[in-house]
Amino acid sequence: MAKVVVLGAGTGGMPAAYEIKEALGTDHEVLMVNERENFCFVPSNPWIAVGWRAPEAITLPIEKYLSKKHIGFVCARVDQINAKQNQLITHDNQIIDYDYLVIATGPKLAFENIKGAGPQGFTQSVCTLDHALTCQADVEKLKKNPGPVIVGAFQGASCFGPAYEYAFILDKALRDAKIRHKVPMHYVTSEPYIGHLGLGGVGDSKSMLESELRHRNIKWICNANVDEVQQGKMLISELNRKGELDLSHQLDFSHAMLIPPFSGVDAVKNVEGLCNPKGFVITDEHQRSPTFPNIFSGGVCVAIPPVEVTPVPTGTPKTGYMIESMMTAIAHNLKAIIIDNQPPHSKGTWNAICLADMGDTGAAFVAIPQIPPRNVTWFKQGKWVHYAKVAFEKYFLRKMKTGTSEPIYEKYVLKALGIERLEPEDKE
Repeated sequence: MAKVVVLGAGTGGMPAAYEIKEALGTDHEVLMVNERENFCFVPSNPWIAVGWRAPEAITLPIEKYLSKKHIGFVCARVDQINAKQNQLITHDNQIIDYDYLVIATGPKLAFENIKGAGPQGFTQSVCTLDHALTCQADVEKLKKNPGPVIVGAFQGASCFGPAYEYAFILDKALRDAKIRHKVPMHYVTSEPYIGHLGLGGVGDSKSMLESELRHRNIKWICNANVDEVQQGKMLISELNRKGELDLSHQLDFSHAMLIPPFSGVDAVKNVEGLCNPKGFVITDEHQRSPTFPNIFSGGVCVAIPPVEVTPVPTGTPKTGYMIESMMTAIAHNLKAIIIDNQPPHSKGTWNAICLADMGDTGAAFVAIPQIPPRNVTWFKQGKWVHYAKVAFEKYFLRKMKTGTSEPIYEKYVLKALGIERLEPEDKE
């Protein structure tokens, strides 16, 4: 009997555990290890931050639903991975042995890279549920005492969609509260231009997102390197195309939410030979570590090179469809190795599909493949995207409750966008 441990119960790890158990059957053990006892649907955090969702609407008890599929669960923080001895060591010195390890930890939020950044400093975040709730409390203060707002993404960030979402959602929430006219807004981003998204742009994303920002009276600064955040004040260097200082800005704010740069979590980053310098797991085309053949990884914690060099560093996002396909590939490859005694053969896709809510409308984009040049480049907006994202939240949470291995993106998102299922060779 083989024992497969999945480390991390996020939007990648939870589906992975279900798919791996279904692929391996009852003769093999699947164990989930996660620091918290509840699963949280992170894409809904911007709604939490403005009070449009309650935490219980987007969270589920992990053990309750995994146990129905005969998947074990350990609620513990892993402080060390002993890859040579196939062991995880938890914060309370519990030793967890494994035959195969699937790393799905997501990222460490590297607020420390920018002085004064993060909830421990002077800016808010929507990257975790706790952060979103803290952000919500700050939004309530803003409503009582309106003032300037800054939204965006710090240098080194690799996830830009939630920043745009939050800017537009907050704009709508302030209009609903009848105080938007008292709240000047700036969008500050490390992207070289609006709509770059860490992807070199997708279709008309530049002109469409610029138009939305203008329509909502949100000013912007691109190529922004945030030098320091102080109480109510942000010091920003705007660089030119050569990476040289072009303009210096000092923006006052009453509320600020910026996406931080990501790095690998310490327990993963500290394994010699497993990661790149930032702590992201290096994998081959089958999501397997070249150094440790019994370790697989997928999701945000995987190393992917930037799409292009930009004046201010920007990373490449790992969108939901990509993550889903990585985890499916891992499940198939573990079955090939453990049951079929065959080498791994399945590959995740590098295609990007994203639904972004904008409060009273929305934007959807498809980039196939994610890195240009592309076979498909598609960007649309409309209120239908808002409803599609609400529906997607419902479908994903249902999948987490039922433990089905149905491909959410192919079954629902591609269908909603009017795109046929991708050809198998795109996923191989």
